[in-house]
Amino acid sequence: MTGTVYLVGSGPGDPELLTVKARRLINEADVVLHDKLPGPEILESIPESKREDVGKRAGGEWTPQEYTNRRLVELAEEEADVVRLKGGDPFVFGRGGEEAQHLAENGIDFEYVPGVTSAIAGPGVAGVPVTHRDHASSVSFVTGHEDPTKAESAIDWGALAATGGTIVVLMGVGKLPMYAEELRSAGMGPETPVALVERATWPDQRVATGTLETIVTVRDKREIEPPAITVIGEVAATRADVAAFLKGESNPESQEK
Repeated sequence: MTGTVYLVGSGPGDPELLTVKARRLINEADVVLHDKLPGPEILESIPESKREDVGKRAGGEWTPQEYTNRRLVELAEEEADVVRLKGGDPFVFGRGGEEAQHLAENGIDFEYVPGVTSAIAGPGVAGVPVTHRDHASSVSFVTGHEDPTKAESAIDWGALAATGGTIVVLMGVGKLPMYAEELRSAGMGPETPVALVERATWPDQRVATGTLETIVTVRDKREIEPPAITVIGEVAATRADVAAFLKGESNPESQEK
């Protein structure tokens, strides 16, 4: 007999965006292995005695993925029911696919529990729709934090620049200067609107806006730090139309050029 591992998405961080099923499984689990992104209120709701932090943060502490994989198997083989709690959705740049494969290879039953992905929710709570009939009929989701062992990036920024749709970059605030330059070099206009959403749905959420030409300066001036989402495209400019009416935003900033 072995326990079951549940690959659970916690959403962008607001505890009210945690699904009913996710909340039930967290309450029933013997152990919860979590990363750094579920949000402070969600993590604080879990008894410390059954919480294990296996998170990663750019430039800070991190837990090797190999350790997390092994730990999931170990706990399941001890007949524990385990929630592997991830920010957003486990299968959107959350390494859930890797963990599912590892569990299957070791004969461990698992279940995928979808979460609200921050790739859509993050821009949305900041007043930026990732698609809009007048501005974008497609959206591309990109990771700003690829496997460092890769010989070269698998992201074709030139192709993305040519799509004419919205580009959403997760975990990419640190490499913003690189891909902003790549996109400009590929022909994307320097006046293209850009929005940065830091800690989306958390109590200390912050938003900064600019253009492809100015956004690095804006990032540095506003001291935007991970976790943050970058939204590139005409939809980012629509925030200016709605920010004053967004509940919870008492002092929305105007677009910085």
